[in-house]
Amino acid sequence: MGVPVLHRLALNESPYPPLPSVRKAMQQAVAEAHRYPQFYPDELAERIAEWCRVAPDSVAVGSGSVGVALQLLQAVMEPGATMVHAWRTFDAYPLLATMVGAHAVPVALSPEGHQNLDALLAALDHGTRVVVVCNPHNPTGSRVAVDALSAFLRRVPRHVTVLLDEAYVEFAGDADPSDTPAFLAAHPNVLVLRTFSKAYGLAALRIGYGLGAPALVERIRRQQLPFGINAVATAAVKASLRADSELRLRVDTIVTERERLRHELVDLGWHVRPGYANSVWLAAPDPVDEGAAALTDARVLTRHYPGEGLRVTVGDRRANDTVLAALAGLRAPARGESLSARGEPVPGAPR
Repeated sequence: MGVPVLHRLALNESPYPPLPSVRKAMQQAVAEAHRYPQFYPDELAERIAEWCRVAPDSVAVGSGSVGVALQLLQAVMEPGATMVHAWRTFDAYPLLATMVGAHAVPVALSPEGHQNLDALLAALDHGTRVVVVCNPHNPTGSRVAVDALSAFLRRVPRHVTVLLDEAYVEFAGDADPSDTPAFLAAHPNVLVLRTFSKAYGLAALRIGYGLGAPALVERIRRQQLPFGINAVATAAVKASLRADSELRLRVDTIVTERERLRHELVDLGWHVRPGYANSVWLAAPDPVDEGAAALTDARVLTRHYPGEGLRVTVGDRRANDTVLAALAGLRAPARGESLSARGEPVPGAPR
């Protein structure tokens, strides 16, 4: 057997277990495990709709956000169609395209780790049915500004569905439910994809949801697997929504630790740009391969893209201190290094 992992920082999981109130709700649901869940998760969709301040017919629920994404592709794709996405991105997207007989069209990120919206638009053609935008982006944590996103959406042809992946939106401080109804009304070809896996710490229970125009959501719901959302997960989500303020405190703690981790890495000489997910992104030409090896030696599991980058999930303080200790000394600060190179905001630069 190998050396056991000390800190699991590879999958952008929450470092915190479910709250006591959530665990209690899960235990109560387990006692009814001999009963089937709802045929379709209509009650849960209604609860999420109330929470997001949208109509119930604007919500689709699935097995994690990836499950909702698959339902969308099944609804709008036909064999041979194309799905355009940035690369890198969430690894599941090209796999999902293959599952529905479609072709994935990757578009390179900018050198700064941002999605190139103009290049994504240029890749759209008559055969494109879906374009994916992750905001914040996975794995780099970069963010698309509101104005840039609005301009992008205005230019996307109506025959193309925009899959707006907001799995990390809570860590960006952009989750304003009061804006959601107007946004969905203005963009009937957009599905906003969110999850309870990250900020709400329910990754193992596989619950995600999509917000969209009723006509689009109706098509997605036709792909819903009967009895596909289990009762324990449903109970955990409902309890989490009741404990929303407690969970927001956890998110604030993770964001504080993210910023501490980034600034201390910058002080060590790493060129870490601002990020808005629950991770930090270390990119080549910094010594990411050596960093991955050092973290492995420290028994820290991270997501390593050889020769390209290293995504480190923000853990608890002890885990983050272990990361800093492992990466110290691999890069010395360069003299005369600019603010932009050190990952600090440049006055007047787009955010």
